[in-house]
Amino acid sequence: MGDTRIVEKVMKGKPTIEGAGVHLKRAFGYYQVPRLDPFLLMDDFHSDNPEFYIKGFPWHPHRGIETITYMLDGTVEHGDSMGNRGVIMPGDVQWMTAGSGIIHQEMPRGDASGLMHGFQLWANLPAKDKMMDPRYREVKAREIPAVGLGSGVTAKVICGSAGGVSGPVRDIVTDPEYMDVTVEAGTTFRHGIMRGYTAFAYVVEGGAYFDRRRDSFELDVVGENYFDFRRECLIGPENLVLYGDGDEITVETADGPCRFLLASGRPIGEPVAWYGPIVMNTREELKAAFDEYNNGTFIKHG
Repeated sequence: MGDTRIVEKVMKGKPTIEGAGVHLKRAFGYYQVPRLDPFLLMDDFHSDNPEFYIKGFPWHPHRGIETITYMLDGTVEHGDSMGNRGVIMPGDVQWMTAGSGIIHQEMPRGDASGLMHGFQLWANLPAKDKMMDPRYREVKAREIPAVGLGSGVTAKVICGSAGGVSGPVRDIVTDPEYMDVTVEAGTTFRHGIMRGYTAFAYVVEGGAYFDRRRDSFELDVVGENYFDFRRECLIGPENLVLYGDGDEITVETADGPCRFLLASGRPIGEPVAWYGPIVMNTREELKAAFDEYNNGTFIKHG
């Protein structure tokens, strides 16, 4: 296809508590934002102890972003100011465009054994779209195509395309791609990505070599950078692999399989003013949003 992307950095998930006491691993957020543009944040919430998630994320506002929730185990009950109510089940995706403003809540629930596992990815919106009307998409597991990409590789395509198959989420302004990929042992996965787009993989299970060098990589742990000089660097769960530029990625497994989330998107390249659940372009816009939230004029849609 062209130039193969090389791993630029590996980010280890940081233990974090959010909402009303949800324990999670933050793969990236805040200070990494310029390099991950258009993506802002990714959380991995994974626990079999209900005390670590049951209080959830009570009612809170969002403006200027999109939130993408993907569940593997357990469920999330949700509701919002547009009147949407529902439950995100295993394999389902909720793609919410907050736009001009929405108020919602998300309440995780474990399965019969108490296990709950899901991910939330935040994507930024460009200035011209930050005040667009909110929209909400609930995508059921059965609507997400699973496509075989040669022997030993399967991808669930949520957004974007792979193997000639497109995902159900379309018409997103940053042209993102988001898929759940499984590569069996001893297998190589190659996938083309638009040059100039940001691309990352987040390892869910197993491990793999995410470029052909297999040597050292820069590891970012809780904001501290250092190099890991181990040879044959198999990258395992709860690590995010950030790629440099190029035309394609290559993932190779060894003695076991690997499952990872793969995302890419077109950078926005605009200033970011961010506080809590609201992301704008300037501090003045950010202050105006919180003033509106406090005085009851935050919601703009009908």
